[in-house]
Amino acid sequence: MPEVDLLIIGAGPTGLYAAYYAGFRGLSVGVVDSLPELGGQITAMYPEKAILDVAGFPTIKGRDLVEGLVSQAATADPHYFLDRTALTLAHGDGHVVVGLDDGTEITAGALLVTAGIGKFSPRPLPAADGWVGRGVEFFVPSFAPYAGKDVVIVGGGDSAFDWAQHLEPVASSVTLVHRRDAFRAHERTVKAVRDSSVEIITRAQVTALRGTDADGGGHVAEVEITVDGQEPLVRPAQAVVAALGFVADLGALQTWGLETDKRHVVVDSAMRTNIERVFAAGDITEYPGKVRLIAVGFGEAATAVNNAAVAIDPSAHVFPGHSSEA
Repeated sequence: MPEVDLLIIGAGPTGLYAAYYAGFRGLSVGVVDSLPELGGQITAMYPEKAILDVAGFPTIKGRDLVEGLVSQAATADPHYFLDRTALTLAHGDGHVVVGLDDGTEITAGALLVTAGIGKFSPRPLPAADGWVGRGVEFFVPSFAPYAGKDVVIVGGGDSAFDWAQHLEPVASSVTLVHRRDAFRAHERTVKAVRDSSVEIITRAQVTALRGTDADGGGHVAEVEITVDGQEPLVRPAQAVVAALGFVADLGALQTWGLETDKRHVVVDSAMRTNIERVFAAGDITEYPGKVRLIAVGFGEAATAVNNAAVAIDPSAHVFPGHSSEA
């Protein structure tokens, strides 16, 4: 049975920074993630995305941020349990025990949940049924495969506009389709896309996909777009990105007795949950005034680890001293 001072569930940016900070506090640390690679959603979905809210970096690519965080976390010599899911939580005398889906049980002095939005699956594009993997994707981990292609992006959020902005200089053409006139994306990104060659079609839905040998494993070639009150439009498309968001749930965490608002774990100002020795940080948390940014997650990770250090060793202090002190 592996044993660590602090066990972290979630290897995204917040979890990786928490692993580093646990080492800074002299704690042994383990990190569990259901994905096979470090970096969480950034690695899985947005490695090329420009991230704009990390202190000290006016802009940094997702993959570069993850690389830096992994290198920083390595100073804590964490034990990684990747491609494994935490299923059970039990309490012992002065510790917790977390059971994984492969039968492993990990004993820890405290638990920190940094699981982001939890387990997630993409919202489907009804018209794309049967075309997934044949020109239809749900996220863009690399821009190179889209070079010279006609790309149709469906959605109006940050991901849709980020991908439209980054694919515009690479693809032959980019068309963005959204069912409303209003967008959920950051205003600066929306303006950049509007000022580019991207065609934006609003009050519209992709209603059909057509391609070569559709029944025999062919590839998408064009899409039909139905605009409110107008005749359908047809656009060439060798690639369709369904950026419609994700359905997320907390999975097994919901059976642990954590206080939640269904989608998030409720914490106090010390990042404590309602369960003794269990803390949470990052996008999974909820409290008055919560802002879901990577930058905020880093601060919450430090707060959680410092308070967890006292839960693990009551003789420790919450304030660790300044990082510049010898």
